[in-house]
Amino acid sequence: MHAASLELPANFDLTAYLQRIGFSGTAGADLATLQSLMRCQLFSVPFENLDVQAGKIVSLQPADIVDKIVNQRRGGYCYEVNGIFAMALQTLGFEFRMVACRPMFYPVRRPKTHMALVVHIDGKRWLCDLGFGSYGIRAPLDLDQLDDDIVQDYDRFRLSMSNDREYLLQAWTDGQWVNQYGFDLYAQEWIDFAPANYLNSTHPDAVFVQKPLLVQHHSDGRTILFGNSLKQIRRGETEQRQFDAEEYPALLQQYFALQPV
Repeated sequence: MHAASLELPANFDLTAYLQRIGFSGTAGADLATLQSLMRCQLFSVPFENLDVQAGKIVSLQPADIVDKIVNQRRGGYCYEVNGIFAMALQTLGFEFRMVACRPMFYPVRRPKTHMALVVHIDGKRWLCDLGFGSYGIRAPLDLDQLDDDIVQDYDRFRLSMSNDREYLLQAWTDGQWVNQYGFDLYAQEWIDFAPANYLNSTHPDAVFVQKPLLVQHHSDGRTILFGNSLKQIRRGETEQRQFDAEEYPALLQQYFALQPV
């Protein structure tokens, strides 16, 4: 079991989490539950960096993440949304590991600042990620399904091996395959993400420090707010517009069910 390095906080309640994400039915440590949990959380918990924009360092204390996402009905970025997903998996008895990922859509090489999960079910390994933002996967990816076009709703992804131990995730974007991130299967501990979290919360080169970035997935696409741009992707079609500062609070409420921090 690779989950032991994430300590379950006393305030994590599975029932409250399932209510927060709109999951109904019976939950067990099986693939159907994993797929349903991921989809429910993606469609209900936004990816957002409002705390960073407010000058705060994002807390990696598990109890703070539960309070923020479940009690305050907020969202978060990768460590938070994948972190609370990991708490649910751990409570349900899934075996999984946390992995460190290198974002690869930048023009220069970047450190492994992204966190994802690899879940083990009946001898198969599934990549789960609820916090990569604009072009994140929408369902668990089978690590054995390599070099195939994988269609998830109106999106396409591809998983390949860049060498004998490293995986590469790509997304089909604007008519071409675009590298998203690379990772290997070395199991990380929760504390291992503290330096990357500090960088993402404070470094002037970090996109989260520079501009608001919010993503809300839904069944036919996603809504993305980045800086002063609002992009709505529906059934593979994109509409984008710029907005003025005074519109910002209303857009947060309308599209992400959030208030300014």
